[in-house]
Amino acid sequence: MIKKNRCIAMLLAGGQGSRLHVLTKNIAKPAVPFGGKYRIIDFTMSNCINSGIDVVGVLTQYQPLVLNRYIRNGLPWDLDRLYGGVYILPPYQQSSGMAWYKGTANAIFQNIRFIEQYSPDYVLILSGDHIYSMDYSKMIEYHEEKGADATIAVIKVPIEEASRFGIMNTAPDGRIVSFEEKPKVPKNDEASMGIYVFSWSKLKKYLIEDDANPDSSNDFGKNIIPQMLNSGEKMFAYPFSGYWKDVGTIDSLWEANMDLLNEGTSDIINNPEWRIYARNPVCPPQYIGEGASLKDTIVSEGSEIYGTIDHSVVFYKVFVDKDVYIKDSIIMQDAVIKKGARIVNAIIGDHTVIGENAIIGGEEGPEGRKIAVIGSGAVISDNETVAPGEMIDRSDEPII
Repeated sequence: MIKKNRCIAMLLAGGQGSRLHVLTKNIAKPAVPFGGKYRIIDFTMSNCINSGIDVVGVLTQYQPLVLNRYIRNGLPWDLDRLYGGVYILPPYQQSSGMAWYKGTANAIFQNIRFIEQYSPDYVLILSGDHIYSMDYSKMIEYHEEKGADATIAVIKVPIEEASRFGIMNTAPDGRIVSFEEKPKVPKNDEASMGIYVFSWSKLKKYLIEDDANPDSSNDFGKNIIPQMLNSGEKMFAYPFSGYWKDVGTIDSLWEANMDLLNEGTSDIINNPEWRIYARNPVCPPQYIGEGASLKDTIVSEGSEIYGTIDHSVVFYKVFVDKDVYIKDSIIMQDAVIKKGARIVNAIIGDHTVIGENAIIGGEEGPEGRKIAVIGSGAVISDNETVAPGEMIDRSDEPII
């Protein structure tokens, strides 16, 4: 019996991320590079250790190789512990015949034995594909103060976007009175962030009942939360007012990276009191060569820059040759941008080569901004043109 923990975290990181298209062909969405030196999962992992949560189960499924290699023993997040720390929890064959995770709730159900060994009072359910900084300890305290069975973090979203989320309808004291999963006509703008605190004894009961129901989708939003509400359990909404971004689409991923360049939101990664930790390569300092021009741009270590870059995010070990022009774009690690190339409103995947005088993307047109995407490992020929919004995939093997 491992020593008892007040709260442990279960991080759902098995999503395919199909709306990120070529960027998630060979890697899970939480492993997608972000912000010049991070991967998306770094934000949730860092929130855990910054909040004093030192047992984190990471539930993987889709294309887990890169994510598993990245997390390894959890050292960058101070989760390489003798007792506790980080655990990779893939689906596995059991005597009951279960294997693949059938839904978010089923993923937790299949790991009841892992949770039970810590005998927690509370279980924190998290997603590995959001960009935000949040002190989970305050949410747990709120859960205790309310005497809640379940607490769901909520954030106000524009009402025109509310149909993309699970929407909470609450009483004045914060108690959840109804829940609608992606309603066509939302009643309000309080959206679920996919962050839950459950009293473990109560959640365990509902997970077991849900697994026994052959008609269930085994999902928290579709099944567990509605069932708890219908049974009259005490469920509260925890309001969150900071920066939060679901980076599940090309546009939202691009926007979140660009937010790092804005004065009002750059503290997502620049807050010394809430550091975002990552596994970083050992690289020499960046080199800005003669004739280079940089404006409102992040350039990570190991990069060598000779061209012009405006309002962009450049990852580590990127080479940008002379007479290159880059604007409003994301250039991921180990990319090579050759002489004369022009890149505007684009995401350039890792280990890509952009040929001389190639044109990628373009300025915003009458129909709005369209992000061109070059998949990992692709080679764009000299003088080739990739239109705004076009996606290029020329890699059959994952690059780690």
